[in-house]
Amino acid sequence: MPPGYGVPAYGPRPGSDDTAMATLVHLLGLFSTFLGPLTIYLVKKDESPFVRRHAAEALNFQITMTIAYVISLILTFFIVGLFVMLAVGAFWLTFSILATFAANRGEDYRYPINIRMVS
Repeated sequence: MPPGYGVPAYGPRPGSDDTAMATLVHLLGLFSTFLGPLTIYLVKKDESPFVRRHAAEALNFQITMTIAYVISLILTFFIVGLFVMLAVGAFWLTFSILATFAANRGEDYRYPINIRMVS
């Protein structure tokens, strides 16, 4: 077996406190857009690399979805914005839930479409 086979890329499996905090980051994103992930990122970024990665990923995703929502709001003047707004909402909800489950399992998660502003 090659060295490191079966070992996660970022070290051992995170503890239950880390997985709970990472799960909370994604759940807060559902209810507070980017404010919840931003708060946890600022508080926990130096304590746990696992929580930092999830908080940065959730923060970037929530900022990206906020930008997409504002653009779709502007496009509602041309009617197409209503369809874009529905698509953005479905995308936001679906991938936030998938990220929440991945964090709860102790896995890293990358959103498929994300403007990476915070690392």
